[in-house]
Formats: sequence, structure tokens, C-alpha cells
Amino acid sequence: MRIPIASQGYPFIAFGLMGIVFFLWLDLPVGWGIFALLTLFVISFFRDPERKSPQKEKTILAPADGRVLLIEEKEMTPFSTGGTVKVSIFMSVFNCHVNRIPVSGRIEKVFYRAGKFYTANQERASAQNEQNALLLRTNEGQEISIVQVAGLLARRIVCWVRSGDTVKRGGRFGMIRFGSRVDLFLPSSVRILIHRGDKVKAGLTMIGELP
Repeated sequence: MRIPIASQGYPFIAFGLMGIVFFLWLDLPVGWGIFALLTLFVISFFRDPERKSPQKEKTILAPADGRVLLIEEKEMTPFSTGGTVKVSIFMSVFNCHVNRIPVSGRIEKVFYRAGKFYTANQERASAQNEQNALLLRTNEGQEISIVQVAGLLARRIVCWVRSGDTVKRGGRFGMIRFGSRVDLFLPSSVRILIHRGDKVKAGLTMIGELP
């Protein structure tokens, strides 16, 4: 059976367990207690549960667990030449950080950009922080951009897909450590099904519908 923890968390968990054993050997309850709490936090952060994503045609699923920071129309973005609707989701350190594909299609391009590490719930983080962007073309030919944005504590963006990959709605494509945001740029014709402040779940919450 698959362990519901992202493999990127194994080294951190191993380090925590070694700390517990070390302080148990020294008979220092405070030390092993601290490492036990840290290990539990790491296990929670890197959790990666199985999820059965709804496969309703033309629906767009949330790419991340968290809270919707904003929903706004944009005339142009670095990821598209036409008008789009931007949806930003903030992930706290207590959210599951595995990111999922919002709609089935093909990855046209993956591009990484170095940058700052401002707090991810600030809007300047979208423009200035380190980020990794996916340009996805749906099976109907529409373009969607998914941008993983690093935060104040998130100094490591992980992406598991490459240009040319065929992806399925709800499939895992990466994660960000520790606390961050994901920006989604959708066609301007999309019908948004969520509101600012809503809590969403990656691969489960339907956030929009394509025409």
C-alpha cells in the first residue's frame, strides 16, 4: 500500500526520528519531546492523501489546498497574450502542500524564475517571488497557466511534470515547502464558482467551469 506522505518529507522525518532516539538515549525528556512535536508537524505538512477527483467535463479543480486570496480579471499576464481571470490560493503551513492539475490536457511549457521571498499572502509575491509556471493546453485547446509561488518560508519549489507531458485532472504535479501560494490564470470566458475567502481542496473543489 502507498504511504500517504510525499517522498520529499522522508529525510525530514528521518532526522526528527533520529533526534527523538538521541535524546531518549540521553534521557532528556524536553529534547525528545521537542523533536517529537517537530516530527509530527513534518508528517502533517508532507501528508499526501489519496483523493478521488470529480471528472465532470469542463470543470476546473483547485490546484492547491488553502484559502482564496483574490479573484480578478487581468488584461494581460506574463503567461498569456489575452485577457484572463486570475485566482490566487494561499497555503498556510497547516495545509496539505501537494499541488494537483486543475484540468486535463498537455503541458506546453514549464519555466522557472528566481526571485524574492516575500510573504505569500501579499500581492507583490505574485510578481516578485521565486516561482515555477506551467502552461497547460486543455483537450479543447484553451490555455491555462498554473504558477507555484514561493513564500517567506517556502524556499523549495518541486515540480514533477515536464513539457510535453499529458496530464489528467486531479493528478499530482508538485509541491512547495513550507507555506506558499498558487496562482491560476484562466480564460476570460470561465465561469467562476468560488468567492474570495473560500477554503478549497486540491483536486476536489470545483472552482470554475469552461464554456
